[in-house]
Amino acid sequence: MQYKELCNVYEKLEATKKGLEKTKILSEFLHNAKKELELIYLLQGRIFPDYDTREIGISEQTVIKAIAKTSGVDEKEVVKKFKEKGDLGKAACEILKSKKQSSLFSKNLTTEKVLSNLRKLPEMEGKGTVDNKIGLIVELLHSATPNEAKYVIRTLLGDLKVGTGNGLIRDSIIDFCFHPKDIAEKKEKSELVQSAYDKSTDFAEVFEKACSNKLHDISLSPGKPVKVMLFPKAHDIADAFEIVGKPAAFEFKYDGFRMLINKDEKGVIKIFTRRLENVSNQFQDAEKYARENISANSFIIDCEAVGFNPKTKKYMPFQDISQRIKRKYDIEQLEKELPIELNVFDILYYNGKTLINTPFKDRRKIIEKIIKEVPFKIRLAEQIITDNEKEAQKFYDKALKEGQEGLMGKSLEGIYKPGARVGFGVKIKPEAEEFDLVITGAEWGTGKRAGWLTSFDVSCIDKRTSQLLEIGKVSTGLKEKPEEGFSFEELTNILKKLKLKEDAEGKHMIVKPEIVITVGYQDIQRSPTYTSGFALRFPRFKALRPDRSVSDIASVEEVRKEAGKKK
Repeated sequence: MQYKELCNVYEKLEATKKGLEKTKILSEFLHNAKKELELIYLLQGRIFPDYDTREIGISEQTVIKAIAKTSGVDEKEVVKKFKEKGDLGKAACEILKSKKQSSLFSKNLTTEKVLSNLRKLPEMEGKGTVDNKIGLIVELLHSATPNEAKYVIRTLLGDLKVGTGNGLIRDSIIDFCFHPKDIAEKKEKSELVQSAYDKSTDFAEVFEKACSNKLHDISLSPGKPVKVMLFPKAHDIADAFEIVGKPAAFEFKYDGFRMLINKDEKGVIKIFTRRLENVSNQFQDAEKYARENISANSFIIDCEAVGFNPKTKKYMPFQDISQRIKRKYDIEQLEKELPIELNVFDILYYNGKTLINTPFKDRRKIIEKIIKEVPFKIRLAEQIITDNEKEAQKFYDKALKEGQEGLMGKSLEGIYKPGARVGFGVKIKPEAEEFDLVITGAEWGTGKRAGWLTSFDVSCIDKRTSQLLEIGKVSTGLKEKPEEGFSFEELTNILKKLKLKEDAEGKHMIVKPEIVITVGYQDIQRSPTYTSGFALRFPRFKALRPDRSVSDIASVEEVRKEAGKKK
């Protein structure tokens, strides 16, 4: 397919903020994707399926060099135009429009060529890598029209700016494949398509199966990451029973991070976070514990990795061990300094069979049968089954006394719904005024904090469009010195690598929205200042959450609900 046809769709999507209009534009275009399924990825601004967490890994500076080399202008001119437009894609479009080089636009650019070149970039390493990457980008830009160049560069930088979130992709597939006649049918198909996506995390596969009415053929496969089931909050034990029914299972809610440990039929074990990242290399100890203490030919287990002090054996808060998720070097040393224990609480797949539609009480019996518990290596989540509120409250108090976050309450008949936040289980923990939010911008400090980013723009999400909506600025809660805890300097070093653009004065930068933090607050108020329509009063940094992605952050609907409770 000609890339210009896809760019025409991008233009239409960028020109409207209306969800229904965007859905119509997408659904009308999807007939092209029946023959070229990977168009789905490009519509999302991606080059791989969602389950594939490889990143293009191209810096702004590399793109600037490629634009300069393609157009023949000086890099300083590219930077100047970038600052003027605030968008490197638009800057390239303007620069290429003004060039009359015969080598430009020499042949029509295809979507296949765009994908081919961009997919080579993450695999490149070693001597001469930067020049080789620039060469692949220049090759695309030479064939691209100015408008096509704009979207090539936005795709390279992971910032397409056309508002095609997962909800819109899902709804366009529903409209194209099923033509629902009413709201009830649309809801039914929406649940079917969403369920298929949550198992496959691949909209191209979902679209292909939906077109042939074979969505039910999509199933779990060990070794391929799947979205974890999420749990809404319950106010207290009574509320938990109201949601999940009686009797119910109550389990400790551990202060760690989620892991889905997979073992396929060939015996290969892979470990994925809730962000779908493969962290097998970072957690070779977890791989060993699973291999030695789980008796099954194949499985997908859901568990919480909890850190503990190797000397005192006391459990540690998540923040103390979160650095293990991103660590690529000195793995063995870190295993000794920050060991973990696996607390297993569910199983999704066992010996060739998917268990997500099996009642929780039966899934629990399976993990009780196949897991050999070894203290400080692997154990079952501590659990009671009761219909008595006093007994459940006593168990809750025990969990808090032992330093856990609270309890999980689960329906004994509940199924496992990947990616869903439904009432088959709930979390109960002390009321905390906090949200998980993503950093979208930051401002440089002055005085003794000069050289650090010290004020951070934070955003929630509109789940339907995946649009990020600002809700406040955070400037307290971080430490001055790294030895005192997570510091301004550490967060600055992380965010500098994610810079998308900077204002003319160099005081404020927009960053790629990847860093999720937990933000505490005193109150929520209506505000025209921020795009969410809300503002957090006295927001405070509480924790870095490298285990969570943008899809996990608080939605504007959740914010609105919490604001309503406080009236």
